[in-house]
Amino acid sequence: MDDAQLLRYSRHILLEELGIEGQERLLRSHALIVGAGGLGSPAALYLAGAGVGVLTLADGDTVDASNLQRQILHTEAAIGQWKAASGAASLAAFNAGTRVIPLRERLAGEALETQVSEADVVLDCSDNFATRYALNRACARCKKPLVSGAAVRFSGQVSVFDLSRPQSPCYHCLFPDGQYKEDERCAVTGVFSPLTGIVGSLQAAEALKLLAGIGAPLTGRLLLVDALALTFRGIAFGKDPACPVCATGGIA
Repeated sequence: MDDAQLLRYSRHILLEELGIEGQERLLRSHALIVGAGGLGSPAALYLAGAGVGVLTLADGDTVDASNLQRQILHTEAAIGQWKAASGAASLAAFNAGTRVIPLRERLAGEALETQVSEADVVLDCSDNFATRYALNRACARCKKPLVSGAAVRFSGQVSVFDLSRPQSPCYHCLFPDGQYKEDERCAVTGVFSPLTGIVGSLQAAEALKLLAGIGAPLTGRLLLVDALALTFRGIAFGKDPACPVCATGGIA
């Protein structure tokens, strides 16, 4: 690190658990964020602020006025712009030392697999089950850790599926495909704006811990957030030995 970096990240370096070595790991790391909306906004800002070297920001949507209530990467001037491009501009102004790769597309198929394979950690900040299941399968095949978050109305959840470890459960173990037919979309149900900040920030914290190699990630634990009562509840879960995605002999 140069003098400017030592100053910028000094409050991280002071942390015994992180220190210079941990900060240098962050500077060398690459995170893929799928979704530049309510969850992706705070997650991306904290990852960039923490000095993650490369951020790939993928989103195939454009900024709408209704997004501004919670999607803090974007401003009124960005309405009509691609979220990936708007987010990249905001992040560049926030930390010029982080390289941001904007992808103006909804990742799927071979493109999704390629992006997952190039990242050190993947953050699922999407808002639909199809993307969540596809990301889970790609992370299982590429053996990459997946930090998953969701928020709707006043309820949020966060978990980590560290698919670089054979004993770790995957998203399908917790939410089997086929049991969840309908997505609860913010456009229909509404969402409390600070909740997306809480969940997205928790996703950033878990991703940074994984990248720096510190602490205990939320692997095998689902953290539930009730913003209306302001309570947090953890639920432990295990690997499904018959999971078609991550079990021995599965599609992974």
